[in-house]
Amino acid sequence: MRTLVPILTVIAAIVAIWYAAAIFMNAQWARDQAARAGTELSVSALVADTWSQDRPRLPAPHQVVAELWDTTVGKKITSKRSLVFHGWITLSATLLGFGIGTGLGILLAVGIVHNRAMDMSVMPWAIASQTIPILAIAPMIIVVLNSVGVQGLLPKAFISAYLSFFPVVVGMVKGLRSPDAMQLDLMRTYSASAGQVFWKLRLPASMPYLFTSLKIGVAASLVGAIVGELPTGAIRGLGARMLSGSYYGQTIQIWSALFAAAIVAAALVGIVGLIQRVTLKRMGMAR
Repeated sequence: MRTLVPILTVIAAIVAIWYAAAIFMNAQWARDQAARAGTELSVSALVADTWSQDRPRLPAPHQVVAELWDTTVGKKITSKRSLVFHGWITLSATLLGFGIGTGLGILLAVGIVHNRAMDMSVMPWAIASQTIPILAIAPMIIVVLNSVGVQGLLPKAFISAYLSFFPVVVGMVKGLRSPDAMQLDLMRTYSASAGQVFWKLRLPASMPYLFTSLKIGVAASLVGAIVGELPTGAIRGLGARMLSGSYYGQTIQIWSALFAAAIVAAALVGIVGLIQRVTLKRMGMAR
């Protein structure tokens, strides 16, 4: 209860600010329409109008909630107007890219920790790769892959993998290096091989770091999947939903897709957190 009250207070404040901002940003349109009609708007009528416009600059919270309800519960999941349908398209690319990025990240981290040459050569390139804006390379990746016949889910998955592998690499490297010198010396006194040190000491010690990086990576994967849908003129997916909303000035549609993406990201991070608690508890690292 102590944590619930502050959270609800912050949410209430955000909603109040949002409603006030909607009045401010949508008021000019309401005044212009009233001037064309030769009427004057009272304060209450102005507020009501700014909160009910079909194409507002900033939709009111209840408009976004109504759109979310209509496009999730009110539509069949096979409908092209269903956010469940579009969300599944984006989620498929996200999970595939997250799996690819996580696998590559773990393998690269193991190589960096166990090979001095990889540490000195590969790690700087991995860091430098993240300085390139994803919006700049996403169209290039898609065009190149399309030219060799790779279309559909894979191009978006590769972009997701690009964004997710780096947090996994950094977290896993830090985790594999987390055992101190005394623990490593103890393993050597037992004549443990490099493989035994890895499986019995380094890998278990890296689990908290790995799961922390996976939470970041899975959210980044979703961003990558959405970004991958934008430069292709896609007609399916949450990114495509945002794109079509921007083409036709449907701001409510854009905001509902944004909130749907946020809900999907929160669910994915929550699932990773649940797996983390179960795994660490079975390993004796958490209560």
